[in-house]
Amino acid sequence: MNERLSPGTVALLLVPPLLWAGNAVVGRAVAGMVPPLTLNFLRWAVALLLLLPLGYGVLRAGSAIWREWRRYAVLGLLGVGLYNSLQYLALHTSTPVNVTLVAASMPVWMLIVGRVFHGVAIRPAQVAGSALSLVGVAVVLSQGDWDQLLALRFVAGDLLMVLATIIWAFYSWQLTRVPADAPVRAHWAGFLLGQVLYGAAWSGLFAALEWGLTDWRVDWGWPLVLTVAFVAIGPAIIAFRCWGAGVQRVGPTLAGFFNNLTPLIAAVLSLSLLGETPRLFHVLAFALIIGGIVLSSRQPKA
Repeated sequence: MNERLSPGTVALLLVPPLLWAGNAVVGRAVAGMVPPLTLNFLRWAVALLLLLPLGYGVLRAGSAIWREWRRYAVLGLLGVGLYNSLQYLALHTSTPVNVTLVAASMPVWMLIVGRVFHGVAIRPAQVAGSALSLVGVAVVLSQGDWDQLLALRFVAGDLLMVLATIIWAFYSWQLTRVPADAPVRAHWAGFLLGQVLYGAAWSGLFAALEWGLTDWRVDWGWPLVLTVAFVAIGPAIIAFRCWGAGVQRVGPTLAGFFNNLTPLIAAVLSLSLLGETPRLFHVLAFALIIGGIVLSSRQPKA
């Protein structure tokens, strides 16, 4: 892994927070139409169907996704089955603002998981970059008024999002354990299909438990259909593809800093939809978050 940022890598890692910001908003919007675990299953079932014609070659007998089924079952469980299920569960009791605030702790968990479970040393620049980036997130959420930040209240859904963020850190580090020259990595759709194949099975199991233990019903209609199409194509296939490629290039720790752009992008998108203009605190937050990314990417002097 090369931890130096190139324009192409930056572009790759900007796509996921853009799409995940939209995922948080629409996930909250349809919370009353569909149970959370069912929404996650529908999302990945559609993604699986879309990936099949693109990566069907990995389904042949003797493929790595069968020989190394434990690896792909774990990747599918962490990244597809658990993370997204917990996020949609969190959005039933929390808000997109709180969810993105909690997810902003991702760089910290990336550092901790990397150090404890993979023996990767934590550099002072990464700690400083993490702190700077978190300040930028706080500026977005407070809208330049610290009283608003102090007024934020956390609920049960926020604790679920903490767990989801830790799981995503483990998932991202697991991606680095797949050799970059492995045959299954030669085709991005096949590699993602391998994860989604097992992940959709996990998601289906969780959804079945949800239907068996609750009295939820699905309110079908165009809003839900369009939502499922969006979360399957954008936050699922496109964002996962870009995230996986970015992690392979720069490592999960540096990639995690880009996630802190999610609340900023969500705020800017909301402003655009309302026809308002960005304010000074948005510029300040952007500068702080980008500063944290640049600082964390600095290499120690030899």
